[in-house]
Amino acid sequence: MAYERVIYEVKDAVAAITLNRPDAYNALNLALARDLFHAVLEADEDRAVRSIVITGAGKAFCAGGDVKDFADNPERIGILIKELTTYLHGAVSRLARAQKPVVMAVNGVAAGGGMSLALAGDLVVAAESAKFTMAYSKIAASPDGSSTYFLPRLIGLRRAIELCYTNRALTAREAMDWGLVNRVHPDAEFAGSVSALARELAQGPTLAFGRAKLLFHQSTQESLETQMELEAQAIAASGHTEDFRNGVTAFARKQPASFQGR
Repeated sequence: MAYERVIYEVKDAVAAITLNRPDAYNALNLALARDLFHAVLEADEDRAVRSIVITGAGKAFCAGGDVKDFADNPERIGILIKELTTYLHGAVSRLARAQKPVVMAVNGVAAGGGMSLALAGDLVVAAESAKFTMAYSKIAASPDGSSTYFLPRLIGLRRAIELCYTNRALTAREAMDWGLVNRVHPDAEFAGSVSALARELAQGPTLAFGRAKLLFHQSTQESLETQMELEAQAIAASGHTEDFRNGVTAFARKQPASFQGR
């Protein structure tokens, strides 16, 4: 599929989705949000893809919703925002349920909906120069893009509300200390480090990763006994996969396992 506002590339079983409005700090307008949604669908459905990376072109990851679009369309602002969030939320929903690892490669500022998008990754890797800020209250808006779901689960309710009320900007290192980011790399090493991680994940037991991801999300709403039953069902299903058979055989023989995502 041809995209207007994202760059979509697949290499070494990794789908790289790059938000491509660098002149606007990759702010989400309808064209970009629509392309992001469709690129995520493509990556999710492509069986040759075994990990997904989302990053931004230029100096920013994503500056959130395109405020200029909002200012230019006051008479239809509700329709515009609902259409925009339909695409953004659709992308987040698919990423959260994708049966393959999702890495958010935050190369610069992640603000507003951009921060929300970053939070929706399975793993978040940040460049040293990256910054994270909610920014919504600067335009008298409430949060969207999944941030009110993921943020309090990651850092607690008090800190989540603080970030929303104060628009405090966290450096990459602060975000890692708070539990929002897994790894921080110097800017010069960032792209190579993300690529290496994505390739590593793409060579892993894809179906097992997908089951683990689903279980972690389910755990936020299930009882202990129900969650353990879901675990039992998932690990039993894992036992029927080719990767599981390869894994246990290699382990017994004290050899490295090779996984094919099957």
